[in-house]
Amino acid sequence: MTLPTPTAQRPLRVLHFVSGGFSGATQVAIDLCGDDAQQQTLLVLRRRMMNPTERVNALRAKGLAVEVVPRWSHTATIIALLRICRTWKPDVFVAHGFSEHLWGRYAALLAGVPRIVHIEHNTRERYGRWRLWQSLWLARRTDCIIGVSNAVRDALVALGHPEHLCTVIHNGIDLPRWTERTPWPQRENAIVMPARFARQKDHETLIRAIALLKAKGLTPTLYFAGEGKAAWRADAERLAQRLGVSDQVQCLGHVANLPALLGRVKLCVLSTHYEGLGLGLIEGMASGCCGVGSDVEGVREVITHGENGLLVPHADPQAMADTLADLLTHTDRAEQLAIAGQAHVHRTFDRTRMRQQYLDLFQQLGNKVSA
Repeated sequence: MTLPTPTAQRPLRVLHFVSGGFSGATQVAIDLCGDDAQQQTLLVLRRRMMNPTERVNALRAKGLAVEVVPRWSHTATIIALLRICRTWKPDVFVAHGFSEHLWGRYAALLAGVPRIVHIEHNTRERYGRWRLWQSLWLARRTDCIIGVSNAVRDALVALGHPEHLCTVIHNGIDLPRWTERTPWPQRENAIVMPARFARQKDHETLIRAIALLKAKGLTPTLYFAGEGKAAWRADAERLAQRLGVSDQVQCLGHVANLPALLGRVKLCVLSTHYEGLGLGLIEGMASGCCGVGSDVEGVREVITHGENGLLVPHADPQAMADTLADLLTHTDRAEQLAIAGQAHVHRTFDRTRMRQQYLDLFQQLGNKVSA
Protein backbone atom coordinates (compact mmCIF):
# COMPACT_ATOMS: atom_id res chain seq x y z
CA MET A 1 0.00 0.00 0.00
CA THR A 2 1.40 3.38 -1.01
CA LEU A 3 -0.14 6.42 0.65
CA PRO A 4 0.71 10.10 0.23
CA THR A 5 3.45 11.31 2.57
CA PRO A 6 2.33 14.03 5.02
CA THR A 7 3.92 17.45 4.51
CA ALA A 8 4.47 20.32 6.92
CA GLN A 9 1.96 22.56 5.17
CA ARG A 10 -1.01 20.88 3.56
CA PRO A 11 -4.76 21.13 3.12
CA LEU A 12 -7.13 19.57 5.64
CA ARG A 13 -6.96 15.78 5.46
CA VAL A 14 -10.27 13.92 5.52
CA LEU A 15 -10.51 10.12 5.55
CA HIS A 16 -13.85 8.56 4.57
CA PHE A 17 -14.47 4.96 5.70
CA VAL A 18 -17.47 3.14 4.24
CA SER A 19 -18.75 -0.24 3.12
CA GLY A 20 -17.31 -1.52 -0.14
CA GLY A 21 -20.73 -2.77 -1.20
CA PHE A 22 -21.29 0.28 -3.41
CA SER A 23 -24.59 1.11 -1.79
CA GLY A 24 -26.00 4.63 -1.45
CA ALA A 25 -23.67 5.24 1.49
CA THR A 26 -20.68 4.28 -0.64
CA GLN A 27 -21.79 6.64 -3.40
CA VAL A 28 -22.12 9.55 -0.97
CA ALA A 29 -18.62 8.88 0.39
CA ILE A 30 -17.26 8.79 -3.17
CA ASP A 31 -19.02 12.07 -3.96
CA LEU A 32 -17.38 13.71 -0.94
CA CYS A 33 -13.91 12.62 -2.04
CA GLY A 34 -11.54 14.39 -4.39
CA ASP A 35 -8.67 16.73 -3.59
CA ASP A 36 -8.87 20.50 -3.94
CA ALA A 37 -7.18 23.54 -2.45
CA GLN A 38 -9.06 23.08 0.82
CA GLN A 39 -8.87 19.36 1.45
CA GLN A 40 -7.11 16.10 0.67
CA THR A 41 -9.23 12.98 0.85
CA LEU A 42 -8.67 9.26 1.21
CA LEU A 43 -11.49 6.77 0.60
CA VAL A 44 -11.18 3.51 2.53
CA LEU A 45 -13.59 0.72 1.60
CA ARG A 46 -14.36 -2.28 3.78
CA ARG A 47 -14.26 -5.32 1.54
CA ARG A 48 -17.53 -7.08 0.75
CA MET A 49 -18.24 -10.47 -0.80
CA MET A 50 -17.97 -9.10 -4.34
CA ASN A 51 -14.55 -8.42 -5.82
CA PRO A 52 -14.07 -4.64 -5.72
CA THR A 53 -10.95 -4.49 -7.92
CA GLU A 54 -12.62 -3.27 -11.10
CA ARG A 55 -14.55 -0.49 -9.37
CA VAL A 56 -11.60 0.51 -7.21
CA ASN A 57 -9.43 0.83 -10.30
CA ALA A 58 -12.12 2.93 -11.97
CA LEU A 59 -12.18 5.28 -8.97
CA ARG A 60 -8.40 5.55 -8.97
CA ALA A 61 -8.49 6.32 -12.69
CA LYS A 62 -10.67 9.31 -11.82
CA GLY A 63 -7.96 10.55 -9.48
CA LEU A 64 -9.35 9.37 -6.14
CA ALA A 65 -7.06 7.89 -3.49
CA VAL A 66 -8.67 4.58 -2.52
CA GLU A 67 -7.66 1.75 -0.18
CA VAL A 68 -9.47 -1.47 0.78
CA VAL A 69 -9.41 -3.11 4.23
CA PRO A 70 -10.54 -6.65 5.16
CA ARG A 71 -13.85 -7.54 6.75
CA TRP A 72 -13.24 -11.16 7.78
CA SER A 73 -13.13 -9.96 11.39
CA HIS A 74 -13.85 -6.66 13.12
CA THR A 75 -10.40 -6.74 14.69
CA ALA A 76 -8.74 -7.15 11.29
CA THR A 77 -10.72 -4.17 9.98
CA ILE A 78 -9.75 -1.99 12.94
CA ILE A 79 -6.05 -2.94 12.76
CA ALA A 80 -5.88 -2.20 9.02
CA LEU A 81 -7.59 1.16 9.52
CA LEU A 82 -5.31 1.96 12.44
CA ARG A 83 -2.25 1.44 10.24
CA ILE A 84 -3.67 3.67 7.51
CA CYS A 85 -4.50 6.42 10.01
CA ARG A 86 -1.01 6.33 11.53
CA THR A 87 0.55 6.58 8.08
CA TRP A 88 -1.73 9.14 6.45
CA LYS A 89 -2.52 11.14 9.60
CA PRO A 90 -6.02 12.46 8.83
CA ASP A 91 -7.32 15.56 10.59
CA VAL A 92 -10.92 14.34 10.30
CA PHE A 93 -12.11 10.72 10.22
CA VAL A 94 -15.57 10.24 8.69
CA ALA A 95 -17.25 6.90 9.42
CA HIS A 96 -20.20 6.12 7.16
CA GLY A 97 -23.08 3.80 7.94
CA PHE A 98 -23.75 0.74 10.08
CA SER A 99 -21.75 -1.18 11.16
CA GLU A 100 -18.70 0.48 9.62
CA HIS A 101 -19.16 3.53 11.83
CA LEU A 102 -18.37 1.38 14.88
CA TRP A 103 -15.12 -0.18 13.66
CA GLY A 104 -14.03 3.02 11.97
CA ARG A 105 -14.42 5.14 15.08
CA TYR A 106 -12.58 2.59 17.23
CA ALA A 107 -9.64 2.79 14.82
CA ALA A 108 -9.74 6.58 14.75
CA LEU A 109 -9.74 6.78 18.54
CA LEU A 110 -6.83 4.34 18.82
CA ALA A 111 -4.90 6.31 16.19
CA GLY A 112 -5.55 9.61 17.95
CA VAL A 113 -7.32 11.24 14.99
CA PRO A 114 -8.21 14.76 16.21
CA ARG A 115 -11.80 14.90 14.93
CA ILE A 116 -14.33 12.12 14.31
CA VAL A 117 -17.60 12.34 12.38
CA HIS A 118 -20.32 9.68 12.13
CA ILE A 119 -22.66 9.81 9.10
CA GLU A 120 -25.75 7.61 9.29
CA HIS A 121 -27.46 6.74 6.01
CA ASN A 122 -30.49 4.76 7.11
CA THR A 123 -33.41 4.96 9.49
CA ARG A 124 -33.36 1.35 10.71
CA GLU A 125 -30.31 -0.72 11.49
CA ARG A 126 -29.84 -4.03 13.29
CA TYR A 127 -28.19 -2.61 16.37
CA GLY A 128 -29.11 -5.00 19.14
CA ARG A 129 -28.27 -4.09 22.74
CA TRP A 130 -24.50 -4.58 22.49
CA ARG A 131 -23.97 -2.65 19.26
CA LEU A 132 -26.29 0.13 20.37
CA TRP A 133 -24.31 0.43 23.60
CA GLN A 134 -21.12 0.70 21.54
CA SER A 135 -22.64 3.36 19.29
CA LEU A 136 -23.78 5.44 22.27
CA TRP A 137 -20.36 5.05 23.95
CA LEU A 138 -18.63 6.14 20.76
CA ALA A 139 -21.07 9.04 20.34
CA ARG A 140 -19.64 10.64 23.47
CA ARG A 141 -16.25 10.60 21.74
CA THR A 142 -17.54 11.85 18.38
CA ASP A 143 -17.55 15.49 17.31
CA CYS A 144 -20.62 15.39 15.08
CA ILE A 145 -23.30 12.87 14.06
CA ILE A 146 -24.99 13.54 10.72
CA GLY A 147 -28.22 12.08 9.39
CA VAL A 148 -28.72 12.19 5.62
CA SER A 149 -32.35 13.14 6.19
CA ASN A 150 -34.57 14.43 8.98
CA ALA A 151 -35.95 10.91 9.36
CA VAL A 152 -32.45 9.51 9.97
CA ARG A 153 -31.59 12.21 12.49
CA ASP A 154 -34.84 11.59 14.36
CA ALA A 155 -34.13 7.85 14.44
CA LEU A 156 -30.65 8.45 15.88
CA VAL A 157 -32.01 10.71 18.63
CA ALA A 158 -34.77 8.21 19.41
CA LEU A 159 -32.09 5.54 19.95
CA GLY A 160 -30.40 7.75 22.54
CA HIS A 161 -27.66 9.51 20.57
CA PRO A 162 -26.99 13.00 22.00
CA GLU A 163 -29.41 15.40 20.35
CA HIS A 164 -26.96 18.31 20.46
CA LEU A 165 -24.49 16.33 18.34
CA CYS A 166 -27.03 15.22 15.73
CA THR A 167 -27.65 17.32 12.65
CA VAL A 168 -28.91 16.88 9.06
CA ILE A 169 -27.17 17.26 5.72
CA HIS A 170 -29.37 15.98 2.92
CA ASN A 171 -27.68 13.78 0.35
CA GLY A 172 -27.09 15.24 -3.09
CA ILE A 173 -26.31 13.92 -6.55
CA ASP A 174 -24.12 15.08 -9.41
CA LEU A 175 -26.94 16.71 -11.38
CA PRO A 176 -25.05 17.18 -14.68
CA ARG A 177 -24.49 13.40 -14.81
CA TRP A 178 -28.22 12.73 -15.05
CA THR A 179 -28.89 14.57 -18.29
CA GLU A 180 -29.15 11.77 -20.86
CA ARG A 181 -32.82 12.44 -21.27
CA THR A 182 -34.96 11.25 -24.18
CA PRO A 183 -37.94 13.54 -24.95
CA TRP A 184 -41.00 12.33 -23.07
CA PRO A 185 -43.08 11.12 -26.07
CA GLN A 186 -40.16 8.95 -27.22
CA ARG A 187 -39.54 7.32 -23.83
CA GLU A 188 -40.31 3.68 -23.20
CA ASN A 189 -43.53 3.26 -21.23
CA ALA A 190 -41.61 1.10 -18.77
CA ILE A 191 -40.55 1.01 -15.12
CA VAL A 192 -37.09 0.99 -13.59
CA MET A 193 -36.23 0.36 -9.95
CA PRO A 194 -32.61 1.38 -9.25
CA ALA A 195 -31.85 -0.45 -6.01
CA ARG A 196 -29.67 -3.30 -4.80
CA PHE A 197 -31.22 -6.62 -3.83
CA ALA A 198 -31.40 -6.54 -0.04
CA ARG A 199 -33.78 -7.19 2.83
CA GLN A 200 -34.54 -3.48 3.02
CA LYS A 201 -35.83 -3.24 -0.56
CA ASP A 202 -39.30 -4.44 -1.47
CA HIS A 203 -38.86 -5.97 -4.92
CA GLU A 204 -41.62 -8.45 -4.10
CA THR A 205 -44.41 -5.88 -3.94
CA LEU A 206 -43.41 -4.43 -7.30
CA ILE A 207 -43.28 -7.85 -8.97
CA ARG A 208 -46.72 -8.70 -7.59
CA ALA A 209 -48.01 -5.36 -8.90
CA ILE A 210 -46.66 -6.23 -12.37
CA ALA A 211 -48.63 -9.49 -12.24
CA LEU A 212 -51.79 -7.58 -11.31
CA LEU A 213 -51.20 -5.19 -14.21
CA LYS A 214 -50.85 -8.12 -16.59
CA ALA A 215 -54.29 -9.34 -15.52
CA LYS A 216 -55.59 -5.94 -16.67
CA GLY A 217 -53.88 -6.23 -20.03
CA LEU A 218 -50.95 -3.93 -19.19
CA THR A 219 -47.53 -5.48 -19.74
CA PRO A 220 -44.79 -2.88 -19.10
CA THR A 221 -41.19 -4.00 -18.84
CA LEU A 222 -39.76 -3.76 -15.33
CA TYR A 223 -36.02 -3.18 -15.06
CA PHE A 224 -34.27 -3.97 -11.77
CA ALA A 225 -30.96 -2.07 -11.85
CA GLY A 226 -28.62 -3.00 -9.00
CA GLU A 227 -26.52 -5.77 -7.55
CA GLY A 228 -26.82 -6.82 -3.90
CA LYS A 229 -27.20 -10.32 -2.50
CA ALA A 230 -27.55 -13.14 -5.01
CA ALA A 231 -30.06 -14.95 -2.78
CA TRP A 232 -32.45 -11.99 -2.78
CA ARG A 233 -32.15 -11.64 -6.54
CA ALA A 234 -32.86 -15.35 -6.96
CA ASP A 235 -35.99 -15.00 -4.79
CA ALA A 236 -37.20 -12.15 -7.00
CA GLU A 237 -36.59 -14.13 -10.18
CA ARG A 238 -38.43 -17.17 -8.80
CA LEU A 239 -41.40 -15.03 -7.80
CA ALA A 240 -41.58 -13.46 -11.26
CA GLN A 241 -41.51 -16.91 -12.83
CA ARG A 242 -44.17 -18.26 -10.48
CA LEU A 243 -46.47 -15.29 -11.24
CA GLY A 244 -45.94 -15.61 -14.99
CA VAL A 245 -44.16 -12.28 -15.53
CA SER A 246 -40.54 -13.39 -15.91
CA ASP A 247 -40.62 -12.21 -19.54
CA GLN A 248 -41.36 -8.67 -18.28
CA VAL A 249 -38.98 -8.55 -15.30
CA GLN A 250 -35.34 -7.96 -16.25
CA CYS A 251 -32.68 -8.15 -13.52
CA LEU A 252 -29.84 -6.15 -15.02
CA GLY A 253 -27.36 -6.24 -12.15
CA HIS A 254 -24.87 -3.38 -12.11
CA VAL A 255 -25.69 -0.92 -14.90
CA ALA A 256 -22.57 0.98 -15.94
CA ASN A 257 -24.56 3.67 -17.74
CA LEU A 258 -27.50 4.08 -15.39
CA PRO A 259 -28.20 7.68 -16.56
CA ALA A 260 -28.93 6.34 -20.06
CA LEU A 261 -31.41 3.77 -18.70
CA LEU A 262 -33.19 6.25 -16.45
CA GLY A 263 -33.20 8.79 -19.27
CA ARG A 264 -35.18 6.59 -21.64
CA VAL A 265 -38.01 5.22 -19.45
CA LYS A 266 -41.02 7.04 -18.03
CA LEU A 267 -41.38 5.67 -14.50
CA CYS A 268 -38.84 5.28 -11.70
CA VAL A 269 -40.15 3.32 -8.71
CA LEU A 270 -38.59 2.79 -5.30
CA SER A 271 -40.51 -0.01 -3.61
CA THR A 272 -38.94 -0.29 -0.17
CA HIS A 273 -39.57 -1.08 3.48
CA TYR A 274 -37.60 1.91 4.78
CA GLU A 275 -35.05 4.44 3.54
CA GLY A 276 -32.56 6.96 4.74
CA LEU A 277 -33.41 9.10 1.74
CA GLY A 278 -33.45 7.09 -1.50
CA LEU A 279 -30.72 8.21 -3.89
CA GLY A 280 -31.89 5.94 -6.70
CA LEU A 281 -35.29 7.60 -6.71
CA ILE A 282 -33.68 11.05 -6.68
CA GLU A 283 -31.49 10.07 -9.63
CA GLY A 284 -34.51 8.80 -11.54
CA MET A 285 -36.42 12.03 -10.96
CA ALA A 286 -33.36 14.08 -11.98
CA SER A 287 -33.32 12.07 -15.22
CA GLY A 288 -36.88 13.12 -16.00
CA CYS A 289 -38.72 10.01 -14.80
CA CYS A 290 -42.01 10.23 -12.95
CA GLY A 291 -41.12 9.20 -9.41
CA VAL A 292 -43.15 6.65 -7.42
CA GLY A 293 -42.15 5.54 -3.93
CA SER A 294 -43.36 3.55 -0.98
CA ASP A 295 -44.92 5.79 1.66
CA VAL A 296 -42.19 5.28 4.25
CA GLU A 297 -39.77 7.47 6.16
CA GLY A 298 -37.02 8.94 4.04
CA VAL A 299 -38.99 8.62 0.80
CA ARG A 300 -41.45 11.21 2.12
CA GLU A 301 -38.59 13.73 2.09
CA VAL A 302 -38.14 13.16 -1.64
CA ILE A 303 -41.75 13.03 -2.87
CA THR A 304 -44.64 15.26 -1.93
CA HIS A 305 -47.61 13.14 -2.98
CA GLY A 306 -49.48 14.51 -5.97
CA GLU A 307 -47.12 17.45 -6.43
CA ASN A 308 -43.82 16.02 -7.66
CA GLY A 309 -44.49 12.28 -7.66
CA LEU A 310 -46.72 9.69 -6.04
CA LEU A 311 -46.48 7.78 -2.75
CA VAL A 312 -47.96 4.30 -2.48
CA PRO A 313 -48.97 2.54 0.76
CA HIS A 314 -46.17 0.33 2.03
CA ALA A 315 -46.13 -3.31 0.86
CA ASP A 316 -49.48 -3.01 -0.95
CA PRO A 317 -49.27 -4.66 -4.41
CA GLN A 318 -52.81 -3.66 -5.36
CA ALA A 319 -52.22 0.01 -4.54
CA MET A 320 -48.93 -0.11 -6.44
CA ALA A 321 -50.64 -1.70 -9.44
CA ASP A 322 -53.45 0.88 -9.41
CA THR A 323 -50.94 3.75 -9.24
CA LEU A 324 -48.82 2.36 -12.06
CA ALA A 325 -51.87 1.62 -14.21
CA ASP A 326 -52.99 5.23 -13.88
CA LEU A 327 -49.57 6.57 -14.88
CA LEU A 328 -49.07 4.10 -17.72
CA THR A 329 -52.43 4.98 -19.26
CA HIS A 330 -52.41 8.72 -18.47
CA THR A 331 -48.90 9.58 -19.56
CA ASP A 332 -49.72 13.31 -19.70
CA ARG A 333 -50.24 13.29 -15.93
CA ALA A 334 -47.07 11.27 -15.46
CA GLU A 335 -45.20 13.83 -17.55
CA GLN A 336 -46.41 16.75 -15.42
CA LEU A 337 -45.35 14.97 -12.25
CA ALA A 338 -41.99 14.18 -13.85
CA ILE A 339 -41.41 17.83 -14.72
CA ALA A 340 -42.28 18.93 -11.18
CA GLY A 341 -40.13 16.16 -9.67
CA GLN A 342 -37.13 17.09 -11.74
CA ALA A 343 -37.41 20.74 -10.71
CA HIS A 344 -37.71 19.70 -7.04
CA VAL A 345 -34.60 17.54 -7.22
CA HIS A 346 -32.59 20.32 -8.86
CA ARG A 347 -33.61 22.72 -6.11
CA THR A 348 -33.05 20.37 -3.20
CA PHE A 349 -30.56 17.59 -3.88
CA ASP A 350 -27.57 19.14 -5.61
CA ARG A 351 -24.24 17.47 -4.81
CA THR A 352 -22.45 20.84 -4.96
CA ARG A 353 -24.57 22.03 -2.04
CA MET A 354 -23.99 18.82 -0.12
CA ARG A 355 -20.20 18.90 -0.65
CA GLN A 356 -19.99 22.51 0.47
CA GLN A 357 -21.96 21.83 3.64
CA TYR A 358 -19.67 18.95 4.54
CA LEU A 359 -16.55 20.91 3.65
CA ASP A 360 -17.67 23.81 5.83
CA LEU A 361 -18.21 21.38 8.71
CA PHE A 362 -14.84 19.68 8.23
CA GLN A 363 -13.09 23.05 8.06
CA GLN A 364 -14.77 24.13 11.29
CA LEU A 365 -13.60 20.93 12.96
CA GLY A 366 -10.12 21.39 11.50
CA ASN A 367 -9.94 24.92 12.85
CA LYS A 368 -10.67 23.54 16.31
CA VAL A 369 -7.69 21.19 15.90
CA SER A 370 -5.29 23.98 14.98
CA ALA A 371 -6.65 26.45 17.54
